[in-house]
Amino acid sequence: MEAEFREIDENGSWSAVYQDIRQQSCDLPCKFAKLPENKNRNRYRDVSPFDHSRICLQLGANDYINASLITVEEAQRNYILTQGPLPNTCGHFWEMVWEQKTRGVVMLNRVIEKGSIKCAQYWPHREERDAIFEDTNFKLTFVSEDIKSYYTVRQLELENLSTQETREILHFHYTTWPDFGVPESPASFLNFLFKVRESGCLNSDQGPVVVHCSAGIGRSGTFCLVDTCLLLMSMRKDPSSVRIRDVLLEMRRHRMGLIQTADQLRFSYLAVIEGAKYIKGDTSLQESWKELSNEEDDPPEFTPPPPIPPPRDPHNGKVEPFFFPETDEIIQQMMFGNLGSSQETDLRKRIVTASSPPPDCGDQLDGQAGIQDQTSKAPTKTQQQQQQHLESEDQEWAEAVEQPKERPPAPETWSPLLTNVCLCTALALSAYVCYRAYFH
Repeated sequence: MEAEFREIDENGSWSAVYQDIRQQSCDLPCKFAKLPENKNRNRYRDVSPFDHSRICLQLGANDYINASLITVEEAQRNYILTQGPLPNTCGHFWEMVWEQKTRGVVMLNRVIEKGSIKCAQYWPHREERDAIFEDTNFKLTFVSEDIKSYYTVRQLELENLSTQETREILHFHYTTWPDFGVPESPASFLNFLFKVRESGCLNSDQGPVVVHCSAGIGRSGTFCLVDTCLLLMSMRKDPSSVRIRDVLLEMRRHRMGLIQTADQLRFSYLAVIEGAKYIKGDTSLQESWKELSNEEDDPPEFTPPPPIPPPRDPHNGKVEPFFFPETDEIIQQMMFGNLGSSQETDLRKRIVTASSPPPDCGDQLDGQAGIQDQTSKAPTKTQQQQQQHLESEDQEWAEAVEQPKERPPAPETWSPLLTNVCLCTALALSAYVCYRAYFH
């Protein structure tokens, strides 16, 4: 295996080897995943479980979940590879864990990666304590967690509310494995893998361990491939008889697309080669992996999601026409001329509030938003001047409230000029409000 790795590395032919594996992989039917009633249960349209190896739910009228059972008979190992749960499939996820008698869940992704949601938050935070999934009648309770530099182990309690029975579930969360990438070192990955092994969750006397990333094929496939190869090497008399390529092709018969990139394939070779040294009897390696992985260091701060891109102009790059360049000031003078100071302040506040977006609206927009309010992100020069003008006048009005001045008595009857002014004001204000509502 080491000689094969060096040869591929020297020739730079990892992409060719990976493409060869893809061409040899089976293309089996996925009819259930394509049914109309199941489309909203798939995270990705091109990642589906094969019909012959899919997990079937036992509750409810629909038994579909995007999950596959991978059985390695020689190694006596069973894995359930699944996608990151969607908001509408979290209850199905825990139903599957219960029905399959799973004791451990291995999560290899973060909920948000590169600003995109890769998985629903399907377990409760420490502050929430518990979560109830009414569609499947399960309750999940947070018990404890052990946070390391690059992974977290949580202890959860899953309760079947129909039978009042509870089970302990261990949640192993690898927090620094990038999407479509590889861990920073085989040592850290192997240290994590052996933590999962030591818990007993992978043993044959337990239900199949549930392994997921976002799609349930790339990082999940890497984890299962390395674990299977190391187990086969420890069981066979001739460890060198284990061929990673053959093991991967066999596993791909149970779930499509396992190992998504040539880099993940190369990393799998590296991890198996490093892990084989431990199998040969070098027991000090496990302690070495722990030291090299720096698991006791403080967890790195997650990179915040990228800022929301500037709003796209709905007019193909042209500046939106502004039909009333100076209407604001004219309207304000005509509107507020005969109002008291307190009425003026209240009315101005209502206008400013109505024309300004809520402070958090930018955080609620997703990447597919086509048109955004331009005033919320990039106010025009006219609007900036208007805002400054309003602020300066507000200050003057505040002083006026503290030191009120005498006002001339209001006329008892409206003159024709005042009537015309009010009518024009109403028409101009209506037109302006319609413009703001339509374009913004």
